[in-house]
Amino acid sequence: MLARKLTQQLGHPTQSLGGWLVTKFLERRNRALEERAVRLCEIQPDSTVLEVGFGPGLGLQEAVQYLTDPRGKLLGLDCSEYMHKVASERLRDHIASGKVRLFQGSVESIPLPACSVDKVYHCNCYYFWPDLRAGSAELHRVMKPGALMVTTLNMASLKEVVSCGVLQDKKWPPEPYMEALRSAGFTDVRLEEKQNKGRDFQAIFATAAK
Repeated sequence: MLARKLTQQLGHPTQSLGGWLVTKFLERRNRALEERAVRLCEIQPDSTVLEVGFGPGLGLQEAVQYLTDPRGKLLGLDCSEYMHKVASERLRDHIASGKVRLFQGSVESIPLPACSVDKVYHCNCYYFWPDLRAGSAELHRVMKPGALMVTTLNMASLKEVVSCGVLQDKKWPPEPYMEALRSAGFTDVRLEEKQNKGRDFQAIFATAAK
């Protein structure tokens, strides 16, 4: 029961004690993975960038620093009303300036035009998508031909969490996600072993077909 409730809060935090605790957990455990995902995207100053599942906004906070050109835009999508509220407060000045725009909604229905995004990143996110293939196809739709997507995760930590009963009903292994990306039309889909300050993590790369 507890593991199921924790899984629900991780995937869709609510404005509650559980949601608050999950927010603090994400702020502590996800920061390094968020930062690495942003850096691996190689964001250019004038890029249009999308983060899926932005949570409390740590990755957004990192990514906006690279968008120094007035044409650079940062977009975020999260299914949680509570996370939208938390991240909006964290990025309030950038939102007020028009540099950042956040949406609440599903990865299966992204409120963006086709071929409008240069870079996409997400961290510890795809396990909670209702439909991997539908979400992957929708991401491919909004990405420009040749655009890069980066996903970061820590397999060792994931396996530890799963051993405690969390994520048991989720497709957390990378292989089904990577297959969904290929089916959606992404090319050069690969998983690479990485290190950050001596700690291992994994990064999945995918390029929108040209």
